[in-house]
Amino acid sequence: MMFTVIARRVPLTRLVLSRSYTSSIKEGSVAQSKGFSKKEKAHEDEYARRHEAELLRKLKAEIEAKKEELARLQEKHDEVNSKQ
Repeated sequence: MMFTVIARRVPLTRLVLSRSYTSSIKEGSVAQSKGFSKKEKAHEDEYARRHEAELLRKLKAEIEAKKEELARLQEKHDEVNSKQ
């Protein structure tokens, strides 16, 4: 029943043309082209550089925080030693 309703709405010639249309390009062939892979690799490399830069920034901030903590602990240690 549903097919007959659709068939009545679409002319027969359009159904035949749409079914007989084929392309010589395989699916995914764009992704396999050299230009696309170079562009994709460039994007991946840029992401990796940004990610590594962010990790380095976080590590440097963590190192600075540890240095400040070490300085505070050294001051406390010096205070305790000077009282004795």
